[in-house]
Amino acid sequence: MKREAGIKWLFLDLNSYFASVEQQENPKLRGKPVIVTPMDTDYTCAIAASYEAKAYGIKTGTMVKDAKKMCPNLHCVMARHDKYVAYHHRIIEEVIKHTPINDIWSIDELSSRLPPNKRNKEDAQKIAQKIKEGIWRNVGEAINCSIGFAPNSLLAKIACEMQKPDGLTILEQESLPQSLLHLELTDLPGIGQNMNKRLRNAGIHTMHDFWHIAPKHARKIWNSVEGERFWYLLHGYEVPKLATNTSMIGHSRILDPNLRRPDRAITILRKLLMKAATRMRNKGLYTRMIIISARTTTGQYQSYCASMPATQDTITMIQHIDILWRHIIATFMQNNIHKREILLIKKVSVKLLKLTKESMITDDLFAQTTQQNIIKATKNEALISALEGLQAKYQKDVVTIGMTPKTSAGYVGTKIAFSRVPETHEFWD
Repeated sequence: MKREAGIKWLFLDLNSYFASVEQQENPKLRGKPVIVTPMDTDYTCAIAASYEAKAYGIKTGTMVKDAKKMCPNLHCVMARHDKYVAYHHRIIEEVIKHTPINDIWSIDELSSRLPPNKRNKEDAQKIAQKIKEGIWRNVGEAINCSIGFAPNSLLAKIACEMQKPDGLTILEQESLPQSLLHLELTDLPGIGQNMNKRLRNAGIHTMHDFWHIAPKHARKIWNSVEGERFWYLLHGYEVPKLATNTSMIGHSRILDPNLRRPDRAITILRKLLMKAATRMRNKGLYTRMIIISARTTTGQYQSYCASMPATQDTITMIQHIDILWRHIIATFMQNNIHKREILLIKKVSVKLLKLTKESMITDDLFAQTTQQNIIKATKNEALISALEGLQAKYQKDVVTIGMTPKTSAGYVGTKIAFSRVPETHEFWD
């Protein structure tokens, strides 16, 4: 690790991204309070809010019914994740005209390690201005971003958060720690309420306190080497990234009201499984465990899992989740023995775990691979390959296994997570 003078990294954060895209798509929404919601109901929460809505105290996670009370002239828009992904790719194309992109952290965040000849304040400001103007001109005039520059990506992200919307902040090594001391500990990425409580229990209440502890002390508070890495990054050191492996692939969905009967909910669950299995195969991985879960409209929750030899076979996985689903429904019915309430499923999810590469698979010593099993597996593989080939050709689900569920969003299973940008083909259905 080393620490050098000057700036090396750019961090870009798109301001109120989902809401800004909606304002770009519909000029009538510009300058007005807007929230983006996952469903057309007052009993869900905002997943994004425009700055006009934030002025009323509305933020991500605010219940829609509460948001409407806080802002009577609020505009509620159903989320269109496919649009946000399309704009994301256009923004990426614009940014790389002006600086290389090293990491795409999420749908609305990216970082760039500046070329050696651009690591000065004057050139950094020029790059930031070119990016902002390029986005306004070539992507959309309603799309704004904040940009931070610093010696490493963590400090650049902190700088990016200091001025919003449409901000530009530069943190130089020479300005540390003075430029950070006004921040609250929870202003730092990765320090939420739980970590803040740990820090307070350790007698650390301010940025000044945290700055002056030893790196080993940070490791002890985190109970992980990540605490020590965080300390070095905060102090302006270049810290190598740790390699990460995919440990889980999954999808979940809040069901539309017309899809909450158990016989309809299972069709959504199968579709989520097919999405997850396709992603897994694209990564060259196999699964040894499936977990499915469901939550009812009355708040009951059940989860069941199944273990299996390592597989990529979607049809085999669907057979497993059908069995698990019967267990879940039976448990719900048993808990509602007097049948006072109609069983309605509000949310379903599926996760593929114990993921492994083919090279790491060792055969089960007690497994008997019969000719019949080989033929069955070959047929299943050919069927799934044919289905995915048709999807790729026509860019939509022309053939599916079972009923194709119709949802208000127009597609199933694909939404934007904090650390994953869906591929365009995931919205084909």
